[in-house]
Amino acid sequence: MTHSPLDPVHDSDVATIRALLDESRAAWNRGDGSAYGRCFTQDATDVTFVGTVYHGGPEIGRAHQSLFTGFLKGTELSLDITDIRFYGPDTAVVVTRGAVGKGRPKAKPKPKRLDKLATYTVVRESGAGWRIAAVQKTRHKRLMEAVSFRLQPETRPVMR
Repeated sequence: MTHSPLDPVHDSDVATIRALLDESRAAWNRGDGSAYGRCFTQDATDVTFVGTVYHGGPEIGRAHQSLFTGFLKGTELSLDITDIRFYGPDTAVVVTRGAVGKGRPKAKPKPKRLDKLATYTVVRESGAGWRIAAVQKTRHKRLMEAVSFRLQPETRPVMR
């Protein structure tokens, strides 16, 4: 986990941000679009995996409720936070790996691998605590990445 050296990091902020993303994951897994939308700011931006852009927590919640009762019905989101960086006392960027899968009755979905990445910008709002201000989701294309690293080794990121 990386933290910006410019500002002191409080363990309680890290814990609260983790809880926020866990709350959004739990809302997804329950199929609760309203609760999912409440994890976002009123002017948030959500760029979905397919490239759709939603604005504001209410719209994000409304659209996801439709998805949860449609083709995302019964899906569960797996999420692993890989990095949290603070940019001042009230802003952080969080990188996650995740997957969405459908479970069998009475069984939890077991994603083959966490093949999606998401970058969240979270902000501390006065009176509301930490909320998601923006999220961008993308698919991790391992084969393309491996080819790129083999053909141009200088494109490989530095491991931390």
